[in-house]
Amino acid sequence: MPRGRSIRGVGSKERRQYEHIKSKAQRSGRYGKRAKEVAARTVMKHHKEKGHKTGQ
Repeated sequence: MPRGRSIRGVGSKERRQYEHIKSKAQRSGRYGKRAKEVAARTVMKHHKEKGHKTGQ
C-alpha cells in the first residue's frame, strides 16, 4: 500500500495503520526488508476480519 496511490477498497484508516506498522517495524529492525510486506498483510488481515469484502 504505497503512500499517495489510490488503492481500491482501502480507506484512509487502513493507510494510516499501514504507515504506522511499517515505520514501527523499520525502526525496530524486526522484519528487515520485509517491513512493507508485513505491514500490508497485517492491515489486510484486520480489514478482512472486520467483514470487508475485497474491493469494497
